Amino acid sequence: MRKTLSIVAISFLAGLGGAYTFHKLTQNNLQEVKANEADSLNKFVHNSFEESPKAASSLRSALPTDLNDDFITASKLSTSSVVYIKNISEYTYSRSYLDWFFDREPSKTQQVSSGSGVIFSKDGYIVSNNHVVNGADRLEVVFNKKVYDAKLVGTDPSTDLAVLKIEGKNLPNIQIGTAKSLQVGEWVIAVGNPFNLTSTVTAGIVSAKGREINILEGKFPIESFIQTDAAINPGNSGGALVNKRGELVGINTAILTRTGTYNGYGFAVPVDIVKKIVGDIIEYGEVQKAFFGGEVRDFDSSVAKRLDIDIDSDIIEGVLLTYVQEDGSSFKAGLKEGDIIVKFDERSINSKSEFEEELSYHSPGDKINLTYKRKGEIKTASLVLTNREGTTSILKREIFTSESLGANFETVPKVERDLLGIEYGVKVFNIQNGLVKRIGITEDFIITDINRNAIKDPERLVNILEKIRGRVIIEGVNSKGRSGYYSFYLR
Repeated sequence: MRKTLSIVAISFLAGLGGAYTFHKLTQNNLQEVKANEADSLNKFVHNSFEESPKAASSLRSALPTDLNDDFITASKLSTSSVVYIKNISEYTYSRSYLDWFFDREPSKTQQVSSGSGVIFSKDGYIVSNNHVVNGADRLEVVFNKKVYDAKLVGTDPSTDLAVLKIEGKNLPNIQIGTAKSLQVGEWVIAVGNPFNLTSTVTAGIVSAKGREINILEGKFPIESFIQTDAAINPGNSGGALVNKRGELVGINTAILTRTGTYNGYGFAVPVDIVKKIVGDIIEYGEVQKAFFGGEVRDFDSSVAKRLDIDIDSDIIEGVLLTYVQEDGSSFKAGLKEGDIIVKFDERSINSKSEFEEELSYHSPGDKINLTYKRKGEIKTASLVLTNREGTTSILKREIFTSESLGANFETVPKVERDLLGIEYGVKVFNIQNGLVKRIGITEDFIITDINRNAIKDPERLVNILEKIRGRVIIEGVNSKGRSGYYSFYLR
Protein backbone atom coordinates (compact mmCIF):
# COMPACT_ATOMS: atom_id res chain seq x y z
CA MET A 1 0.00 0.00 0.00
CA ARG A 2 2.78 2.43 1.00
CA LYS A 3 4.62 1.59 -2.23
CA THR A 4 1.50 2.38 -4.30
CA LEU A 5 1.06 5.79 -2.61
CA SER A 6 4.69 6.64 -3.32
CA ILE A 7 4.27 5.86 -7.00
CA VAL A 8 1.12 8.03 -7.21
CA ALA A 9 2.85 10.95 -5.47
CA ILE A 10 5.90 10.77 -7.73
CA SER A 11 3.65 10.65 -10.84
CA PHE A 12 1.65 13.65 -9.64
CA LEU A 13 4.79 15.75 -9.01
CA ALA A 14 6.20 14.78 -12.38
CA GLY A 15 2.99 15.85 -14.08
CA LEU A 16 3.09 19.26 -12.36
CA GLY A 17 6.69 19.72 -13.41
CA GLY A 18 5.92 18.85 -17.01
CA ALA A 19 2.93 21.20 -17.15
CA TYR A 20 4.99 24.08 -15.74
CA THR A 21 7.79 23.46 -18.27
CA PHE A 22 5.29 23.30 -21.17
CA HIS A 23 3.63 26.57 -20.03
CA LYS A 24 6.95 28.47 -19.91
CA LEU A 25 8.06 27.14 -23.28
CA THR A 26 4.76 28.04 -25.05
CA GLN A 27 4.62 31.45 -23.36
CA ASN A 28 8.15 32.28 -24.51
CA ASN A 29 7.34 31.05 -28.01
CA LEU A 30 4.13 33.12 -28.09
CA GLN A 31 5.98 36.25 -26.99
CA GLU A 32 8.64 35.55 -29.61
CA VAL A 33 5.97 35.14 -32.31
CA LYS A 34 4.27 38.43 -31.30
CA ALA A 35 7.61 40.22 -31.30
CA ASN A 36 8.41 38.80 -34.73
CA GLU A 37 4.96 39.85 -36.05
CA ALA A 38 5.37 43.40 -34.74
CA ASP A 39 8.90 43.58 -36.12
CA SER A 40 7.74 42.28 -39.50
CA LEU A 41 4.88 44.84 -39.60
CA ASN A 42 7.24 47.70 -38.79
CA LYS A 43 9.70 46.47 -41.42
CA PHE A 44 6.82 46.30 -43.91
CA VAL A 45 5.88 49.90 -43.15
CA HIS A 46 9.52 51.01 -43.46
CA ASN A 47 10.42 49.05 -46.59
CA SER A 48 7.17 49.46 -48.53
CA PHE A 49 6.88 53.21 -47.93
CA GLU A 50 10.54 54.23 -47.67
CA GLU A 51 10.01 56.62 -50.55
CA SER A 52 6.63 57.86 -49.27
CA PRO A 53 6.86 59.16 -45.67
CA LYS A 54 3.23 60.36 -45.72
CA ALA A 55 1.92 56.89 -46.53
CA ALA A 56 4.08 55.33 -43.82
CA SER A 57 2.87 57.85 -41.26
CA SER A 58 -0.73 57.16 -42.24
CA LEU A 59 -0.29 53.41 -41.87
CA ARG A 60 1.47 53.73 -38.53
CA SER A 61 -1.40 55.88 -37.22
CA ALA A 62 -3.76 53.03 -38.17
CA LEU A 63 -1.89 50.48 -36.07
CA PRO A 64 -3.79 49.25 -32.95
CA THR A 65 -3.59 51.52 -29.88
CA ASP A 66 -4.68 51.11 -26.28
CA LEU A 67 -8.45 51.62 -26.42
CA ASN A 68 -8.62 51.77 -22.64
CA ASP A 69 -6.54 54.96 -22.66
CA ASP A 70 -8.74 56.42 -25.44
CA PHE A 71 -11.94 55.78 -23.47
CA ILE A 72 -10.52 57.26 -20.27
CA THR A 73 -9.33 60.41 -22.04
CA ALA A 74 -12.58 60.87 -23.98
CA SER A 75 -14.65 60.35 -20.82
CA LYS A 76 -12.64 62.89 -18.82
CA LEU A 77 -12.99 65.47 -21.59
CA SER A 78 -16.76 65.09 -22.10
CA THR A 79 -18.53 64.05 -18.89
CA SER A 80 -18.23 67.46 -17.24
CA SER A 81 -20.24 68.99 -20.12
CA VAL A 82 -23.32 66.74 -19.80
CA VAL A 83 -26.22 67.79 -17.53
CA TYR A 84 -29.45 66.34 -16.13
CA ILE A 85 -32.72 67.99 -17.26
CA LYS A 86 -36.03 67.86 -15.35
CA ASN A 87 -39.29 68.49 -17.23
CA ILE A 88 -41.96 69.57 -14.72
CA SER A 89 -45.60 69.70 -15.85
CA GLU A 90 -48.74 70.47 -13.87
CA TYR A 91 -52.14 68.98 -14.66
CA THR A 92 -55.60 69.71 -13.30
CA TYR A 93 -58.31 67.06 -13.08
CA SER A 94 -61.73 66.54 -11.58
CA ARG A 95 -62.22 63.65 -9.21
CA SER A 96 -65.92 63.30 -10.07
CA TYR A 97 -68.86 65.10 -11.69
CA LEU A 98 -69.67 66.53 -8.25
CA ASP A 99 -66.72 68.91 -8.64
CA TRP A 100 -68.56 70.56 -11.53
CA PHE A 101 -71.94 70.45 -9.76
CA PHE A 102 -70.69 72.12 -6.56
CA ASP A 103 -68.23 74.38 -8.41
CA ARG A 104 -65.29 72.95 -6.48
CA GLU A 105 -61.68 73.67 -7.44
CA PRO A 106 -60.20 70.84 -9.55
CA SER A 107 -57.30 68.87 -8.10
CA LYS A 108 -53.77 69.44 -9.30
CA THR A 109 -50.98 66.97 -9.87
CA GLN A 110 -47.36 67.32 -10.93
CA GLN A 111 -45.60 65.13 -13.42
CA VAL A 112 -41.81 65.00 -13.75
CA SER A 113 -39.89 63.48 -16.64
CA SER A 114 -36.19 63.76 -17.35
CA GLY A 115 -33.40 63.54 -19.87
CA SER A 116 -29.90 64.76 -20.58
CA GLY A 117 -28.38 67.84 -22.17
CA VAL A 118 -24.99 69.09 -23.38
CA ILE A 119 -23.39 72.43 -22.46
CA PHE A 120 -22.82 74.00 -25.88
CA SER A 121 -21.30 77.32 -24.85
CA LYS A 122 -19.53 78.79 -21.83
CA ASP A 123 -22.35 81.30 -21.25
CA GLY A 124 -24.97 78.63 -20.56
CA TYR A 125 -26.58 77.50 -23.82
CA ILE A 126 -27.53 73.82 -23.58
CA VAL A 127 -28.68 71.53 -26.40
CA SER A 128 -31.04 68.62 -25.78
CA ASN A 129 -33.95 66.82 -27.50
CA ASN A 130 -37.30 68.38 -28.26
CA HIS A 131 -39.06 65.36 -26.75
CA VAL A 132 -37.14 65.86 -23.47
CA VAL A 133 -38.54 69.40 -22.96
CA ASN A 134 -41.88 69.06 -24.77
CA GLY A 135 -44.93 70.12 -22.73
CA ALA A 136 -42.93 71.50 -19.81
CA ASP A 137 -44.38 74.16 -17.51
CA ARG A 138 -40.97 74.49 -15.90
CA LEU A 139 -37.47 73.24 -16.76
CA GLU A 140 -34.61 72.62 -14.36
CA VAL A 141 -31.00 71.77 -15.09
CA VAL A 142 -29.00 69.85 -12.49
CA PHE A 143 -25.28 70.39 -12.92
CA ASN A 144 -22.31 70.12 -10.56
CA LYS A 145 -24.64 69.54 -7.56
CA LYS A 146 -26.56 72.75 -8.33
CA VAL A 147 -30.09 73.23 -9.65
CA TYR A 148 -30.62 75.95 -12.30
CA ASP A 149 -33.90 77.31 -13.63
CA ALA A 150 -33.71 76.92 -17.40
CA LYS A 151 -35.28 79.06 -20.11
CA LEU A 152 -36.44 77.33 -23.28
CA VAL A 153 -34.88 79.32 -26.13
CA GLY A 154 -36.44 77.31 -28.94
CA THR A 155 -37.15 73.88 -30.40
CA ASP A 156 -37.06 72.15 -33.78
CA PRO A 157 -39.34 69.08 -33.94
CA SER A 158 -38.08 68.25 -37.46
CA THR A 159 -34.67 67.32 -35.98
CA ASP A 160 -35.87 66.65 -32.39
CA LEU A 161 -33.54 69.31 -31.02
CA ALA A 162 -34.06 71.96 -28.34
CA VAL A 163 -31.95 74.80 -26.94
CA LEU A 164 -32.09 75.87 -23.27
CA LYS A 165 -30.32 78.67 -21.42
CA ILE A 166 -29.12 78.82 -17.81
CA GLU A 167 -27.40 81.72 -16.09
CA GLY A 168 -23.74 80.85 -15.75
CA LYS A 169 -20.23 81.92 -16.73
CA ASN A 170 -17.20 79.93 -17.85
CA LEU A 171 -19.20 76.70 -17.91
CA PRO A 172 -17.35 73.61 -19.22
CA ASN A 173 -18.69 73.57 -22.78
CA ILE A 174 -18.01 70.47 -24.82
CA GLN A 175 -15.47 70.47 -27.66
CA ILE A 176 -17.24 70.39 -31.02
CA GLY A 177 -16.07 67.86 -33.60
CA THR A 178 -17.54 66.77 -36.93
CA ALA A 179 -19.55 63.74 -38.01
CA LYS A 180 -18.65 64.11 -41.68
CA SER A 181 -15.32 62.31 -41.21
CA LEU A 182 -16.77 59.73 -38.79
CA GLN A 183 -16.24 56.20 -40.12
CA VAL A 184 -18.42 53.11 -39.79
CA GLY A 185 -16.64 50.85 -37.30
CA GLU A 186 -15.09 53.79 -35.43
CA TRP A 187 -15.30 53.74 -31.62
CA VAL A 188 -17.64 56.25 -29.97
CA ILE A 189 -18.82 56.96 -26.42
CA ALA A 190 -22.36 57.84 -25.30
CA VAL A 191 -22.49 60.14 -22.27
CA GLY A 192 -25.71 60.85 -20.40
CA ASN A 193 -27.39 61.33 -17.04
CA PRO A 194 -30.24 58.80 -16.96
CA PHE A 195 -32.23 58.94 -13.70
CA ASN A 196 -29.79 61.63 -12.47
CA LEU A 197 -26.95 59.10 -12.41
CA THR A 198 -24.22 61.64 -13.06
CA SER A 199 -22.00 61.02 -16.07
CA THR A 200 -22.99 57.55 -17.22
CA VAL A 201 -20.63 56.43 -20.00
CA THR A 202 -21.06 53.57 -22.47
CA ALA A 203 -18.88 52.65 -25.45
CA GLY A 204 -19.58 51.14 -28.83
CA ILE A 205 -18.91 51.56 -32.53
CA VAL A 206 -20.57 53.48 -35.34
CA SER A 207 -22.84 50.87 -36.91
CA ALA A 208 -24.07 53.01 -39.81
CA LYS A 209 -24.52 56.60 -40.98
CA GLY A 210 -27.39 58.37 -42.71
CA ARG A 211 -30.09 56.24 -41.10
CA GLU A 212 -33.73 57.22 -41.69
CA ILE A 213 -36.12 55.59 -39.17
CA ASN A 214 -39.26 57.74 -39.56
CA ILE A 215 -39.69 58.87 -35.97
CA LEU A 216 -39.53 62.66 -36.22
CA GLU A 217 -42.43 65.09 -36.21
CA GLY A 218 -43.21 67.91 -38.63
CA LYS A 219 -44.05 68.03 -42.31
CA PHE A 220 -40.40 68.23 -43.35
CA PRO A 221 -38.33 66.11 -40.92
CA ILE A 222 -34.57 65.73 -41.31
CA GLU A 223 -33.44 62.19 -40.55
CA SER A 224 -29.82 61.27 -41.19
CA PHE A 225 -28.93 59.58 -37.92
CA ILE A 226 -25.65 58.10 -36.75
CA GLN A 227 -26.43 54.54 -35.67
CA THR A 228 -24.36 53.13 -32.80
CA ASP A 229 -24.37 50.08 -30.55
CA ALA A 230 -23.18 52.15 -27.56
CA ALA A 231 -25.91 51.53 -24.96
CA ILE A 232 -28.46 54.38 -24.94
CA ASN A 233 -31.33 53.97 -22.48
CA PRO A 234 -34.33 56.19 -21.67
CA GLY A 235 -32.89 59.19 -19.82
CA ASN A 236 -29.82 59.31 -22.08
CA SER A 237 -31.84 61.28 -24.64
CA GLY A 238 -30.21 64.63 -25.30
CA GLY A 239 -26.80 63.42 -24.13
CA ALA A 240 -23.51 63.48 -26.01
CA LEU A 241 -22.07 61.06 -28.54
CA VAL A 242 -18.32 61.71 -28.62
CA ASN A 243 -15.33 60.32 -30.50
CA LYS A 244 -12.11 58.99 -28.95
CA ARG A 245 -10.78 62.55 -28.67
CA GLY A 246 -13.75 63.56 -26.52
CA GLU A 247 -15.23 65.75 -29.27
CA LEU A 248 -18.99 65.97 -29.77
CA VAL A 249 -20.07 64.14 -32.94
CA GLY A 250 -23.79 63.77 -32.21
CA ILE A 251 -26.72 64.30 -29.84
CA ASN A 252 -28.26 61.01 -28.68
CA THR A 253 -31.90 60.94 -29.67
CA ALA A 254 -33.56 57.55 -29.97
CA ILE A 255 -33.42 53.80 -29.51
CA LEU A 256 -35.21 51.08 -31.46
CA THR A 257 -36.80 48.69 -29.02
CA ARG A 258 -39.86 46.55 -28.42
CA THR A 259 -39.40 46.51 -24.66
CA GLY A 260 -38.64 50.17 -23.85
CA THR A 261 -35.05 49.34 -22.92
CA TYR A 262 -31.83 49.20 -24.92
CA ASN A 263 -31.76 46.51 -27.62
CA GLY A 264 -28.54 47.37 -29.41
CA TYR A 265 -29.72 50.17 -31.71
CA GLY A 266 -29.08 53.78 -30.74
CA PHE A 267 -29.36 56.88 -32.93
CA ALA A 268 -27.82 60.35 -32.74
CA VAL A 269 -28.28 63.59 -34.69
CA PRO A 270 -24.95 64.45 -36.42
CA VAL A 271 -23.22 67.42 -34.81
CA ASP A 272 -22.89 69.20 -38.15
CA ILE A 273 -26.70 69.43 -38.31
CA VAL A 274 -26.83 70.36 -34.61
CA LYS A 275 -24.51 73.36 -35.13
CA LYS A 276 -26.77 74.84 -37.83
CA ILE A 277 -29.97 74.27 -35.82
CA VAL A 278 -28.57 75.63 -32.54
CA GLY A 279 -27.05 78.66 -34.26
CA ASP A 280 -30.36 79.56 -35.92
CA ILE A 281 -32.39 79.12 -32.73
CA ILE A 282 -30.02 81.30 -30.70
CA GLU A 283 -29.84 84.04 -33.36
CA TYR A 284 -33.41 84.05 -34.74
CA GLY A 285 -35.51 82.07 -32.26
CA GLU A 286 -36.27 79.40 -34.85
CA VAL A 287 -34.57 77.43 -37.60
CA GLN A 288 -34.15 79.14 -40.96
CA LYS A 289 -34.84 75.98 -42.94
CA ALA A 290 -33.92 75.96 -46.62
CA PHE A 291 -36.18 74.50 -49.33
CA PHE A 292 -35.21 73.57 -52.88
CA GLY A 293 -38.77 73.47 -54.23
CA GLY A 294 -39.26 69.73 -54.45
CA GLU A 295 -39.20 66.35 -52.75
CA VAL A 296 -37.01 63.29 -53.29
CA ARG A 297 -37.18 59.62 -52.41
CA ASP A 298 -34.73 56.72 -52.38
CA PHE A 299 -34.02 55.22 -55.79
CA ASP A 300 -33.28 51.57 -56.52
CA SER A 301 -33.89 48.94 -59.19
CA SER A 302 -37.44 48.15 -58.00
CA VAL A 303 -38.43 51.83 -58.19
CA ALA A 304 -36.81 52.13 -61.63
CA LYS A 305 -38.73 49.08 -62.89
CA ARG A 306 -42.04 50.32 -61.49
CA LEU A 307 -41.60 53.74 -63.11
CA ASP A 308 -40.16 52.29 -66.33
CA ILE A 309 -36.85 54.15 -65.94
CA ASP A 310 -33.92 52.71 -67.87
CA ILE A 311 -30.77 52.03 -65.84
CA ASP A 312 -27.73 52.49 -68.07
CA SER A 313 -25.14 50.86 -65.77
CA ASP A 314 -24.71 48.23 -63.06
CA ILE A 315 -24.27 50.98 -60.46
CA ILE A 316 -27.56 52.50 -59.29
CA GLU A 317 -26.99 55.95 -57.82
CA GLY A 318 -28.87 59.06 -56.82
CA VAL A 319 -32.32 59.94 -55.48
CA LEU A 320 -35.54 60.29 -57.45
CA LEU A 321 -37.22 63.70 -57.71
CA THR A 322 -40.90 62.92 -57.04
CA TYR A 323 -42.40 66.40 -56.66
CA VAL A 324 -41.61 69.83 -58.10
CA GLN A 325 -43.26 72.85 -56.49
CA GLU A 326 -44.94 75.14 -59.02
CA ASP A 327 -42.85 78.31 -59.38
CA GLY A 328 -40.39 76.95 -56.82
CA SER A 329 -36.60 76.96 -57.12
CA SER A 330 -36.37 73.53 -58.79
CA PHE A 331 -39.10 74.43 -61.27
CA LYS A 332 -37.33 77.67 -62.21
CA ALA A 333 -34.04 75.77 -62.64
CA GLY A 334 -35.65 73.37 -65.14
CA LEU A 335 -35.87 70.25 -62.97
CA LYS A 336 -38.73 67.82 -63.58
CA GLU A 337 -40.38 64.95 -61.77
CA GLY A 338 -38.53 61.74 -62.62
CA ASP A 339 -35.09 63.33 -62.69
CA ILE A 340 -32.44 61.40 -60.75
CA ILE A 341 -30.27 63.70 -58.61
CA VAL A 342 -26.78 62.25 -58.24
CA LYS A 343 -24.84 65.17 -56.74
CA PHE A 344 -25.53 68.03 -54.33
CA ASP A 345 -22.77 70.51 -55.14
CA GLU A 346 -19.68 68.25 -55.06
CA ARG A 347 -21.09 65.52 -52.81
CA SER A 348 -22.37 62.31 -54.38
CA ILE A 349 -25.91 61.50 -53.21
CA ASN A 350 -27.23 57.95 -52.85
CA SER A 351 -30.09 58.24 -50.35
CA LYS A 352 -32.84 60.61 -49.29
CA SER A 353 -31.22 60.98 -45.86
CA GLU A 354 -27.93 62.11 -47.47
CA PHE A 355 -29.77 64.67 -49.58
CA GLU A 356 -31.76 66.01 -46.60
CA GLU A 357 -28.60 66.18 -44.48
CA GLU A 358 -26.77 68.20 -47.12
CA LEU A 359 -29.76 70.52 -47.50
CA SER A 360 -29.93 71.04 -43.71
CA TYR A 361 -26.50 72.73 -43.70
CA HIS A 362 -27.84 75.55 -45.88
CA SER A 363 -30.00 78.65 -45.34
CA PRO A 364 -32.51 80.49 -47.52
CA GLY A 365 -30.63 82.55 -50.11
CA ASP A 366 -27.78 80.04 -50.53
CA LYS A 367 -26.91 79.05 -54.10
CA ILE A 368 -26.40 75.35 -54.86
CA ASN A 369 -25.78 73.10 -57.87
CA LEU A 370 -27.63 69.85 -58.45
CA THR A 371 -26.28 67.28 -60.90
CA TYR A 372 -28.98 64.99 -62.26
CA LYS A 373 -29.75 62.35 -64.90
CA ARG A 374 -32.61 62.60 -67.36
CA LYS A 375 -33.04 59.81 -69.89
CA GLY A 376 -29.41 58.82 -69.41
CA GLU A 377 -28.07 62.33 -70.00
CA ILE A 378 -26.13 64.16 -67.24
CA LYS A 379 -27.27 67.73 -66.56
CA THR A 380 -26.54 70.42 -63.96
CA ALA A 381 -28.98 72.92 -62.47
CA SER A 382 -28.11 76.00 -60.39
CA LEU A 383 -30.74 77.24 -57.98
CA VAL A 384 -31.30 79.54 -55.02
CA LEU A 385 -32.74 77.98 -51.86
CA THR A 386 -35.79 79.66 -50.31
CA ASN A 387 -37.64 79.75 -46.98
CA ARG A 388 -41.05 78.19 -46.32
CA GLU A 389 -42.81 81.17 -47.90
CA GLY A 390 -40.80 80.96 -51.10
CA THR A 391 -38.59 84.00 -50.39
CA THR A 392 -35.01 84.39 -49.13
CA SER A 393 -35.73 86.69 -46.17
CA ILE A 394 -35.39 85.81 -42.47
CA LEU A 395 -38.66 84.45 -41.05
CA LYS A 396 -39.93 84.28 -37.50
CA ARG A 397 -42.57 81.77 -36.51
CA GLU A 398 -45.77 83.45 -35.28
CA ILE A 399 -47.91 81.28 -32.98
CA PHE A 400 -51.34 82.36 -31.72
CA THR A 401 -52.47 80.79 -28.44
CA SER A 402 -56.02 80.58 -27.07
CA GLU A 403 -56.59 79.30 -23.54
CA SER A 404 -60.37 79.04 -24.01
CA LEU A 405 -59.94 76.91 -27.13
CA GLY A 406 -57.02 75.02 -25.57
CA ALA A 407 -54.64 74.97 -28.52
CA ASN A 408 -52.02 76.81 -30.55
CA PHE A 409 -52.60 78.06 -34.09
CA GLU A 410 -50.39 79.22 -36.97
CA THR A 411 -50.78 80.08 -40.63
CA VAL A 412 -49.78 77.23 -42.93
CA PRO A 413 -46.63 78.23 -44.91
CA LYS A 414 -46.71 78.43 -48.70
CA VAL A 415 -44.42 75.44 -49.27
CA GLU A 416 -46.81 73.22 -47.28
CA ARG A 417 -49.95 74.73 -48.87
CA ASP A 418 -48.58 73.93 -52.32
CA LEU A 419 -47.73 70.39 -51.28
CA LEU A 420 -51.25 69.81 -49.88
CA GLY A 421 -52.99 71.58 -52.75
CA ILE A 422 -54.76 74.25 -50.64
CA GLU A 423 -54.78 78.03 -51.06
CA TYR A 424 -54.99 78.96 -47.36
CA GLY A 425 -55.44 77.49 -43.90
CA VAL A 426 -54.55 77.58 -40.20
CA LYS A 427 -52.85 74.65 -38.46
CA VAL A 428 -54.02 73.46 -35.02
CA PHE A 429 -51.38 71.98 -32.70
CA ASN A 430 -50.35 71.52 -29.06
CA ILE A 431 -53.96 70.66 -28.15
CA GLN A 432 -54.72 70.85 -24.41
CA ASN A 433 -58.02 70.92 -22.48
CA GLY A 434 -60.58 73.15 -24.19
CA LEU A 435 -63.13 73.39 -26.99
CA VAL A 436 -60.77 72.06 -29.66
CA LYS A 437 -60.20 68.85 -27.70
CA ARG A 438 -63.91 68.43 -26.83
CA ILE A 439 -65.02 68.55 -30.46
CA GLY A 440 -62.33 66.03 -31.41
CA ILE A 441 -60.04 68.02 -33.72
CA THR A 442 -56.79 66.10 -34.19
CA GLU A 443 -53.21 67.37 -33.86
CA ASP A 444 -51.92 69.25 -36.95
CA PHE A 445 -55.37 69.46 -38.56
CA ILE A 446 -55.54 72.43 -40.95
CA ILE A 447 -58.75 74.47 -40.78
CA THR A 448 -59.63 76.10 -44.10
CA ASP A 449 -63.28 77.14 -43.56
CA ILE A 450 -65.79 77.68 -40.73
CA ASN A 451 -69.43 77.77 -41.88
CA ARG A 452 -68.16 78.52 -45.42
CA ASN A 453 -66.05 81.46 -44.22
CA ALA A 454 -62.42 81.27 -45.39
CA ILE A 455 -59.88 81.04 -42.55
CA LYS A 456 -56.56 82.62 -43.57
CA ASP A 457 -55.07 83.71 -40.24
CA PRO A 458 -55.14 82.41 -36.64
CA GLU A 459 -56.64 85.53 -35.06
CA ARG A 460 -59.73 85.36 -37.27
CA LEU A 461 -60.16 81.67 -36.45
CA VAL A 462 -60.01 82.26 -32.69
CA ASN A 463 -62.41 85.23 -32.82
CA ILE A 464 -64.99 83.19 -34.73
CA LEU A 465 -64.82 80.08 -32.51
CA GLU A 466 -64.94 82.07 -29.28
CA LYS A 467 -68.10 83.93 -30.34
CA ILE A 468 -70.01 81.63 -32.70
CA ARG A 469 -73.21 79.90 -31.54
CA GLY A 470 -75.53 77.34 -33.09
CA ARG A 471 -74.60 74.83 -35.77
CA VAL A 472 -70.88 74.92 -36.65
CA ILE A 473 -69.15 73.12 -39.51
CA ILE A 474 -65.33 73.20 -39.61
CA GLU A 475 -63.70 72.10 -42.89
CA GLY A 476 -60.07 71.35 -43.60
CA VAL A 477 -57.40 68.72 -44.27
CA ASN A 478 -55.31 66.48 -42.00
CA SER A 479 -51.52 66.20 -41.98
CA LYS A 480 -51.69 63.71 -44.88
CA GLY A 481 -53.76 66.02 -47.05
CA ARG A 482 -57.09 64.19 -46.66
CA SER A 483 -60.15 66.42 -46.57
CA GLY A 484 -62.51 66.22 -43.61
CA TYR A 485 -64.91 68.20 -41.47
CA TYR A 486 -66.24 68.52 -37.89
CA SER A 487 -69.91 69.30 -37.23
CA PHE A 488 -71.21 70.31 -33.76
CA TYR A 489 -73.62 72.63 -31.97
CA LEU A 490 -72.62 75.43 -29.59
CA ARG A 491 -75.00 77.11 -27.14
